[in-house]
Amino acid sequence: MTRRRPRGLTDADRALWRAYAAEVAPLPGRELPPEPPASPATPVVVAPAPPLPVTAPPMRWAPPDIVVNAPPAGLDDRRWKELRRGRIRPERTIDLHGRRAQEAHGAVRSFLADAYADGVRCVAVITGRGSSAEGGVLRRELPHWLNAPDLRRILLGAAHPHSANTGAVHLLLRRRR
Repeated sequence: MTRRRPRGLTDADRALWRAYAAEVAPLPGRELPPEPPASPATPVVVAPAPPLPVTAPPMRWAPPDIVVNAPPAGLDDRRWKELRRGRIRPERTIDLHGRRAQEAHGAVRSFLADAYADGVRCVAVITGRGSSAEGGVLRRELPHWLNAPDLRRILLGAAHPHSANTGAVHLLLRRRR
C-alpha cells in the first residue's frame, strides 16, 4: 500500500494564485489576507501562461423565432388559446394600411418599443390581407420584422385573432423586469 503525499500548495502554486487574485477586485470585507513570507530555501518561479487560442465568442441564448399562429415556447396553453381566439383584447393598435414597407417597418419598431416601455401586454398590428394570394407585402414582411433581435426579446407570441381575418395580428409582449 502506498502512502499518499500530503496535499498542500507549493510556493509556486501560491505565487500563481496571488498573481491571478491581484487582477480581481474583491468584494467589500473579502480582501485577501497578507501574503505569508516565502521560504528562503525554494525560489519562486512562475512559468508564463501559454497563449490562449483565439476562438469565436460563445453563442448567447436567443429565444426561438416568432411564427404567426404557432404556439411559442414559454407560453402556457391557456394563454395561447386566449391569444389565438382573440379573447385577449389589445391595449393598443397600429394600422399599417397605405404605408410603404420601409415606413411601416420603422412604425412597427417604434410602436412595439413604446408599448413595451409602457408595460402593455397585448397589441394589434393591422397589415391588411393584401390583393395577392400570398398576401400583401406588409403581411409577408411582418414575421421577419418581429424576429429582429431587438424586437424578438420583447415578444412572446403572435396570432391572428380570427382565422377568417389574416390581415390583423395580435402580439403578446413579455412583462418588463
